Formats: sequence, structure tokens, C-alpha cells
Amino acid sequence: MSALYIHIPFCKKACHYCNFHFSTSLQYKNELIQQLLKEIEIRKDYLQHKPLETIYFGGGTPSLLTDEDLILIFEAIHRNCKVSEGIEITLEANPDDLSNDKLTMLKQVGINRLSIGIQSFFEEDLLYMNRSHNAKQAKQCLEDIQVHGFSNFSADLIFGYPLLSDDKWKQNIETMLHYNVPHLSCYAMTIEPQTALDAFIKKKQSPALDNAQSATQFEYLMKVLASQGYEHYEISNYAKPNHRAIHNSNYWKGKSYLGIGPSAHSFNGESRQWNVSNNMKYIKSLQAGIIPFEIEILESHQKLNELIMISLRTKEGLSSQLVKSKIDPAQWKTWQWQVQQFIDEGLLSLQTDTVVLSTKGKLFADYIAAQLFVDEFI
Repeated sequence: MSALYIHIPFCKKACHYCNFHFSTSLQYKNELIQQLLKEIEIRKDYLQHKPLETIYFGGGTPSLLTDEDLILIFEAIHRNCKVSEGIEITLEANPDDLSNDKLTMLKQVGINRLSIGIQSFFEEDLLYMNRSHNAKQAKQCLEDIQVHGFSNFSADLIFGYPLLSDDKWKQNIETMLHYNVPHLSCYAMTIEPQTALDAFIKKKQSPALDNAQSATQFEYLMKVLASQGYEHYEISNYAKPNHRAIHNSNYWKGKSYLGIGPSAHSFNGESRQWNVSNNMKYIKSLQAGIIPFEIEILESHQKLNELIMISLRTKEGLSSQLVKSKIDPAQWKTWQWQVQQFIDEGLLSLQTDTVVLSTKGKLFADYIAAQLFVDEFI
């Protein structure tokens, strides 16, 4: 099985915290869609004709696509790829795009899962982030998508920013629970270079982020969602039974995936590729029959380090015996010692031969993973 990611690099507005590749101009949308179709055809052999298990429209704001756009893309996919029965097809959407007509159309063209960028149910927070929707639309879309038969959907929340008091954070979570959202993706706000928020903080026009606030809100989130039957199956993701995101789970399991569109990444187990993050360069290159990408061939220790990083993020954890099988005895001894240090500090636990982050350890997931990385094999 394999996965297909399609990057739609257009947004109505630029969120102040976002560093993903996108454009707020739709001027060249039609030209870009045509080159997406061409890239699908050119790269049809990348996944070695394995059936697609998932398709994911990300961005950007894929909910800006018209029915004509989506039909063209799906026709190209079916011409060039094998598609599994029961495939999960996810589309990221903003609440303000999800009119009744839009939801009807999305259902008709084959979208069977939505990922909704809510972020907050408070007007002042949405203005702070420069989101394109308002608080009323955030709630209304959660009603409407269920009326239109979308039982499999996810919603995003952000925590750890100055405007978000602990009480407001509690209300945001309670609102999600009220609408019985089956899957939640919750992220701590981060300051990414060259974003508007980064500039505001540097100019003292916005308060800096508070790591302690972020940690407190993350701990509260984990506690409440666990009590409500959500499975915390990945650092930022929580699901009701049978509602894990299959597409994103493919990433965390190290499966192959093909990324189509400007800035999209691909992975086949041996190398990682990424397309140019520039719409016009992407369009002109594909018009000339050239895919504008860079490639990195992964060395053995890099593959292992990626496995360590993604496995530790998941509920299933990391097999210590798998690590042992890939490194020499001296490295294994050092690695075991580091794991034990984290166990002693209450950051990791060892379940049979599986290394798993503790609740406390989830606050330091990236740091722990980095400390467990191995150097080039001796």
C-alpha cells in the first residue's frame, strides 16, 4: 500500500504563524492544476504501481478547489494509479469554504474525510492568527459536515499563544467534545522564521510565547481527551475508536508516499525528494516536461534516525530490538545507557522491548528523539 499527497498552494489570507508554501493570489490556479495533472502522469511509476491506500489534499487551502478542479485531478489519478477499494480521501478545509453546496459537491466527487482548520472558537484569537473564518463559522461547519454525511472528519486546534487563557483553552476543547468530533489534531503554536508572527514578536508588537503555558495546556488536553475515550495515538493526534488518520499514520509507519505539487515531499524508503517551493518555477518546469525537485539519498543511519523519530511520536513506540539489530555492540551499549537515563527521569518507559514516551516525556519528544539518534555506523 502507498499514499498520495497533493499540495494546493493557495489561500485567501496568510495566517500569521504559517510557514507552509502558499500564495494568496489565485491568478495562476488553472495553469497550476494543469501541471499537477502532468506531474501525476510523469511520476506514475514512483510508487511501483502499489495500490493507493490514501489520497490527501493539503495546502494551502484545498477547499478553494472547484468541482471541475477536483474532477480533473481524480481523472488523472485513476488514469495513472491503482486505487484501493475503501480508500481514505482527505481534503483540508477552512470553515468559511464549507457552504452546503460545497459540502454536497465534495461528497459527490469522492471526498470521504475532511480535516477542518478550526484553530479556535474565539473571535479575538482568529483575528490574532489572521484566519479567514470567524467563530460562528467555526461552529456552524461542524454541524453542517455531519448533516451532509461526513462521519469521518478531523478538526485542528492550536494552543500555547498569549491570548489563549487556560479557561479559553478549556472551552475550546469542550466545544469540540460538544460536536462529537471523532479526530482532533492539536498543535502548540511555534514561531517559524520569516512569518508575520515572528516579525511581530521581534518588533515587540506581540508578546513572546510562553513554554510553561504551552506545557500546561498540553497536559490538560491529554488528560481531558483520555477521559473522553480518545486514543492519543501520536503526539499531536487524538482519535475516537476506528478514527485514526490512515494517511498520516502511513508517514509515522515509514511507508512510501508520493507528493505532487510545489513544495510537496516524496519518500520511497531509500530517498527523500521535494519539489520547488515556487508556483511559477513549478509551472514553467512542468510545461517543459521537467519536474523541479531536489533529492537526498538516505544513508543507513539516517533511515534509522528517521525511524526513531517517527516511532517515538506514536502510541506504539520504538522497538529496541530493531535498533539493536541495526547498530554495532558499542553503539548499542551507549544507546541502552541513554534510554535508561530517560527512564530514570520518568520520560520513557520500556514495555517488553518497546520504548514509549511517558506523559511527561511527550513534552520533550523532539529532544528525546535527537538524543537517541545514532551517528554513522562504525
